[in-house]
Amino acid sequence: MGVIVSAIGQGIIWSLLGIGLYLSFRILNFPDMTVEGTFPLGAAVSVTLVAQGVNPFLTIIIAGIIGGVAGLVTGLLYTKGQIPILLAGILTMTATYSINLRIMGQANKSLLGVKTLFNNSLFNWLPSNFSTIVVGLIITIVVVASVAWFLQTELGQAFIATGDNQNMARAMGIDSDAMITLGLIISNALIALGGALVAQNNGFADVNMGIGIIVVALASIIIGEVVYTDQLTLMERLVTVVIGSILYRFVLVAVLALGFDANDLNLFSAIILGLALLLPKLRQSLHLATLFKMKGSKE
Repeated sequence: MGVIVSAIGQGIIWSLLGIGLYLSFRILNFPDMTVEGTFPLGAAVSVTLVAQGVNPFLTIIIAGIIGGVAGLVTGLLYTKGQIPILLAGILTMTATYSINLRIMGQANKSLLGVKTLFNNSLFNWLPSNFSTIVVGLIITIVVVASVAWFLQTELGQAFIATGDNQNMARAMGIDSDAMITLGLIISNALIALGGALVAQNNGFADVNMGIGIIVVALASIIIGEVVYTDQLTLMERLVTVVIGSILYRFVLVAVLALGFDANDLNLFSAIILGLALLLPKLRQSLHLATLFKMKGSKE
């Protein structure tokens, strides 16, 4: 039971990464590598501030703001500096590594014995690991509702139009460069916020904790889309990212239960994502094969 509760809680707080990447990867069609830098950036900022006695909730807000600044840098490099998409993200990601070391003053920082959002005395009445679910749900519901509301505003619709077709958006008078930069700011702010939550929940931050994070975030998005193949509203699509993140955590738990080492998780993450990406194609092939078989039997 404890493992199940832990997997659900972890899935909920990690889903913020998927929601953040959904904005850049799915809506803007922007393969943003900045996320592998902003995730540990958010963790470093939050852990350092919490260790100095700052309110844990305030630290995740500050982490989100600083993550948004990193997204702004990538956006300006791409839109104003005309640097290719991938390279712009990699440049920012590389720079954040040194920044994280500066913030923490070391390669990793622990929160042992320090009060966080998850070990607060307010949750003493809850069973073990349930605080992760409670805190994660509250913050995730607020984030999902806020993003869904934003995407339905006039500005949000301009943002979506830019992702659909930049040339058409410009013809309609939309500043596509501003929309791309805004999307990267919001996306990386959410990812840094997620990094702050994960770090507080784990009790430490490490400069290398962003390695492979983009695969984890993509897995949440793709698994949710594979499970729910029907036409969905934007709100429902954001909810499927959360569900996909939880399912992904259960898969990792199953991998560990089979006796594999924790060091193999990145390998299995890539395999899971690859299979999830291939599944729609396999479904289409099986559907066509069934149709041909039915047609042949009728003849």
